[in-house]
Amino acid sequence: MFPPERILMGPGPSDVHPAVLRAQSQPLLGHLDPDFTPVLEQIASGLRTVFRTGNPVTFAVSATGMAGMEAALVNLVEPGDDVVVGVNGVFGGRMAEVARRAGATVHTVEADWGRIIDPAAFIDAVERHRPRVAGLVHAETSTGVHQPVAEIGTAVADTDTLLVLDTVTSLAGVDVRVDDWGVDVAYSGTQKCLSVPPGLAPITFSERAVQRVRERTTPVQSWYLDLTLLLGYLDGRGGRTYHHTAPISSLYGLATGLDLVLEEGLEARLARHATLGALLHEGLEALGLELLAEPGHRLPQLTTVALPDDVDEAALRARLLTEHGIEVGAGLGTFAGRAWRIGLMGHACSERNVRLLLAALERLLDQAPAPTATT
Repeated sequence: MFPPERILMGPGPSDVHPAVLRAQSQPLLGHLDPDFTPVLEQIASGLRTVFRTGNPVTFAVSATGMAGMEAALVNLVEPGDDVVVGVNGVFGGRMAEVARRAGATVHTVEADWGRIIDPAAFIDAVERHRPRVAGLVHAETSTGVHQPVAEIGTAVADTDTLLVLDTVTSLAGVDVRVDDWGVDVAYSGTQKCLSVPPGLAPITFSERAVQRVRERTTPVQSWYLDLTLLLGYLDGRGGRTYHHTAPISSLYGLATGLDLVLEEGLEARLARHATLGALLHEGLEALGLELLAEPGHRLPQLTTVALPDDVDEAALRARLLTEHGIEVGAGLGTFAGRAWRIGLMGHACSERNVRLLLAALERLLDQAPAPTATT
């Protein structure tokens, strides 16, 4: 295998730090080896820092970010439960679908693509339906929208509803405050702003959420993601009970990726994303391009931008990849065929990459065919 070198500026995966790749090449240990235990403890500690939580039950699910979504919902939802989900893009829609497949009656609070879920409307839905679970996407990867959570979290904390937050694209890119916002379960993915290869889903459960899982009257829909079984391995106080073979090399990589976040400093990392995201936004608008996410609620690490009507976005995107070695993502849903999703995540979030992309895009747009004359 001789994969070409790319600058990964799509919606994920993002570029990986060389130290992470080196860590993943280290000799394997067995997942029950006592010398592997410190790696798991190191990961749990680092995840608590980036999630800003004291939750003891904080770990990495042995699968990608979508498994984090499933782990959150199938553990909390029982057949017949009411669930409220905010839907303003692909991943809110997926959350609603996972809840339905777990047997829930799902009530959606919807917003146009590119707009936030109105906090007042979401809170009203929780008050009306009194759901077992309420779910939101913090950073909607399909639209580039940065959803406010604090007001919703405060309101939901006074109810019996458990709040689930998708932080797949937000964790270590924008501020995530699990405890301060009253979030009961938050999940993420390693391949975004943590800059670790895909394959793990960081997740954290509040004590209230863990208790709810223990009090279930029906089995968890998924054996593999059943928290009550996973805790036998994760707890470790009475010895680790075999559940599944942990992805050792991937966990080495996550431990190193989290070390890099802490070495840079979480606040400094968030500031880097904010500064360079603003530079990218300014540069795109200077090229006459329209940003599609709502002003004031735009993610710095994931930008949706409309291409001119007379430009074939897929052809332009292919040229960006083949001629400049830069990958960006296509639009999804209502943005398909007219927009790009540009990632500026983790190790790939650099001024060099912003300026390379803007220069390449300006050149490609200048070479694009002129509009066809009409009569």
